[in-house]
Amino acid sequence: QVQLVESGGGLVQAGDSLRLSCAASGRTFSSYYMGWFRQAPGKEREFVGGISRFGGSTSYADSVKGRFTISRDNAKNTVYLQLNSLKPEDTAVYYCAAHSRTSIGIATTPIWYDYWGQGTQVTVSS
Repeated sequence: QVQLVESGGGLVQAGDSLRLSCAASGRTFSSYYMGWFRQAPGKEREFVGGISRFGGSTSYADSVKGRFTISRDNAKNTVYLQLNSLKPEDTAVYYCAAHSRTSIGIATTPIWYDYWGQGTQVTVSS
């Protein structure tokens, strides 16, 4: 089992940058594929980006490709999401999530993830 805690959200202006962090408990962090999702008010939770267990592969939603970067440091049990060139439409609660199904790999749908953080709010003003 793993517990996830996000941090780094805040209120920024359009064009600004933020770095979100997700710290995981436990000693087997490298067993988990990690994903970042976001949910805006009145909308479904959507995939933002995902990373493989050792960071060799990443995947991004089209809406953030080229602006957001996901990375991980297994020695620190932490996954990061660098958000650049932020837009008002990026405003949402951002969640990190984890699963260990090697047959699935980087999953883009929430159903495959077993563990979730509590979320961190990102608000982008125009």
